Amino acid sequence: MSPAKLRICFILNPNSGTNRRQDVPALLAQHLDPALVDYELQLTQYAGHAETLAREAALTSFRVVVAVGGDGTVNEVGRGLLGSRAALGILPRGSGNGLARHLRVPLSLPAAIKRLNAPDFQRIDVGEINGRRFFCTAGLGFDAHVSKCFAAAGTRGLATYVRVALREYRRFRPVPVNVAFNNQTLETGCYVLAFANAAQYGNNAYIAPLADIRDGLLDLCLIDALPLGRAVRVGIGLALGDLPTSGAAVFHTSRQIQVHAAAPLGFHVDGDYVEDAQDFNIGLEPLALEVAI
Repeated sequence: MSPAKLRICFILNPNSGTNRRQDVPALLAQHLDPALVDYELQLTQYAGHAETLAREAALTSFRVVVAVGGDGTVNEVGRGLLGSRAALGILPRGSGNGLARHLRVPLSLPAAIKRLNAPDFQRIDVGEINGRRFFCTAGLGFDAHVSKCFAAAGTRGLATYVRVALREYRRFRPVPVNVAFNNQTLETGCYVLAFANAAQYGNNAYIAPLADIRDGLLDLCLIDALPLGRAVRVGIGLALGDLPTSGAAVFHTSRQIQVHAAAPLGFHVDGDYVEDAQDFNIGLEPLALEVAI
């Protein structure tokens, strides 16, 4: 008797990323082995739709539900699968692809699709900030502010992100914060306070290169201010993956963190701006999501 085929639901965000001309249906037909896989493709129609589609797919016995898009789409699909028996797969088609890069999913769509004929299954931790789940990174301050401006920029890609970041660097000012974790409290300025489940934001920008997505801890990266000299060191540290030894940022690890800001601060989850707030509760649920790699 032949083994049962792997049932996969692909959820495609047609507006995600910079390589939208790729014919995803044709690539699936070409690179999935029909002897091993039964699959279905669904397209999102609005923001948040991927979460609904993923939840429905999990309820209809798909073993793997694949986010075809960037980290925002991955976040939506992952949220829809929490608590289910379905695993998250990724076909990276976004601007940064932070979680895909951390999990070493091939960035080439044909190569990533071929891997799904016989994927490995693993479990990863899931972070949460003010009730919003994240799988890669979340953060307060400048990175959230840039995410908000980037979403309104009209174009995607690394070049647009860098242009927006350089423009906003001259405008953004740090906010005093109280950060409580591990029975200690920090009174400090916040230019960036990042909570990293995975090592990078995306595009190989390593905000927390020592982060382990399966260790039950979040890596905190704090930059209290960013004068020009330190900004250069931070940029180099992000690119080379040596920010913890650069002297430009302070790092801690914890499972639970509380933050109170002196003024409203924006926050993001997996690169997508959410809203401004003054109080933040951040936590981690160990090994809460299965992924198919």
